[in-house]
Amino acid sequence: MRLVLEVWRQDDPRDQGRYEIHEVDDATPEMSIVELLDRLNDQLVEEGREPVAFESDCREGICGSCGVTVDGIPHGPQPNTASCHQRLAGYQDGRRIRLEPLRSAAFPVIRDLIVDRSALDQIITAGGHVAIPAGGAPGADSLLVSHEQAERALDMAACIGCGACVAACPNGAAHLFVGSKLAHLSLLPTGKQERGKRARAMLAEMEQDFGPCSLYGECARVCPAKIPLTAIAVVDKEALRSFLRQGDD
Repeated sequence: MRLVLEVWRQDDPRDQGRYEIHEVDDATPEMSIVELLDRLNDQLVEEGREPVAFESDCREGICGSCGVTVDGIPHGPQPNTASCHQRLAGYQDGRRIRLEPLRSAAFPVIRDLIVDRSALDQIITAGGHVAIPAGGAPGADSLLVSHEQAERALDMAACIGCGACVAACPNGAAHLFVGSKLAHLSLLPTGKQERGKRARAMLAEMEQDFGPCSLYGECARVCPAKIPLTAIAVVDKEALRSFLRQGDD
């Protein structure tokens, strides 16, 4: 299968960047977008040219580092699927595919398809942690968590921080990401001690680099972890709670 690739090339953050046109003549339907980039880079190296810089780690849809924009859609056309699991089976021979980095003002391009997602890390640094008392391990029954509550917390904890939700939002909002973290930690006993302080810190950090929620739900459609839209409601809920109970936590 022959595919024509429009690939974004950018030497460094100061470079304006440009698209390069390349052809891959031996693509197969079972290939992923990441494997297609591997094949392109094999060709470029064989020709003595500079390979395309992109991130990749687990290739199991877990780490989120492989995220790129495919024909204007973060990760690719298949909903809720990481770039490393986006297969070429839906593309016809001769199809033109545009590959570019995740687009957001909060994610400056480092090189080619690699972006700096440290703005998300700063939100976690601000409040995405819990205080655990030092000493002996508590008894297994000292902190009771229902099965339903644990499952809800795990659903929210599934967020891999890939940044696709931010890139999909026309406002560059990070509400799905922040809401999933706030919900995960507020549902578990170990996270309730600093609940209000955490919400204030994470929301203040979020507002420095990210925009307001667009209210359309583009973020949930591209999220590989399938974080539900209800996570966005948690942002306002935790903000209101922290305002009303500033003296309590």
